Amino acid sequence: MADTGIATPGARGDASGLDIAAPRKQWQVVLRRFFRHRAALFGLAIFILLVLFTLIGAFSWKYDAGDVDLGRYLSPSADHPFGTGDIGDDLFAKVIRGTGYSLRIALIVAVLNTFVGVVLGALAGYYRGWVDSLIGRITDLALFIPGFLIAAVLARSTFNLAEIQQGKASSNWLQVAIILGLTNWTTVARTIRGMVLSLREKEFVEAARALGGGPTRVIFRHILPNTMDVVIVNATIAVAQAVLLEAALSFVGLGVKYPDTSLGLLISDNQNELLVHPWLFYFPFLFIVLISLSVNFVGDGLRDAFDPRQKRVRA
Repeated sequence: MADTGIATPGARGDASGLDIAAPRKQWQVVLRRFFRHRAALFGLAIFILLVLFTLIGAFSWKYDAGDVDLGRYLSPSADHPFGTGDIGDDLFAKVIRGTGYSLRIALIVAVLNTFVGVVLGALAGYYRGWVDSLIGRITDLALFIPGFLIAAVLARSTFNLAEIQQGKASSNWLQVAIILGLTNWTTVARTIRGMVLSLREKEFVEAARALGGGPTRVIFRHILPNTMDVVIVNATIAVAQAVLLEAALSFVGLGVKYPDTSLGLLISDNQNELLVHPWLFYFPFLFIVLISLSVNFVGDGLRDAFDPRQKRVRA
């Protein structure tokens, strides 16, 4: 083919010796920033190790959480890395199981409160008027009564000791997760409402309406995708908050009940052993701290990665 003598942009770049890179997409910039955030990578690694700890440990550890009479109050050793409790149960096995339940509860809580908060916040910000006023009053009410509501509802799920001994007690961890998820959405709702109020006046939203897009399509196809950075960051932080809230409720006897277990319940059961057999208290506490810190580090990394104004991490 004959040479026309007209250089294309790529050819001009090659001729000048310059490597002109194609512009990165937004998700590529976000990932690049995130993977340059050392604290976020450290937190992500710890969180992955905790998940693997629960998944692999449940099948590979030689003792089960229900095993008893292994020796009362044995100090941490090679056979029992976290020691044993008052009935000769292996604390390492119980921490494996408790960590799994705590993570499941936290993830369900994060998904639920993010979903409820996003939907209510989007409706309030888009429709405004009486819809905004109604959702605003519900949000204000939820800000004042969640502690009392949680305590009142969870107190009804307290198991009778005789039922537990007879093996008739049913699982309640999912109930705890749902209740916590439905009572901690207010922060997400207020944040999304403010963003939707701003986005609904943008030109692309007006164009979508002009092309015949209904409210549902405009909200979920055009507005909410532009809030995903805030949604993801809030959902991540909600995981850490849910772990701490579940632990606090279980510590005071209003959370997870046997035959289920959680890290908070293990701390509650062993709170009187703090001075005599401290390992029974500190090991579950350590895992709560690890979960909370790791998720918070990941949340900080995501926040910095999504923020185009931040200068901490280069794109």
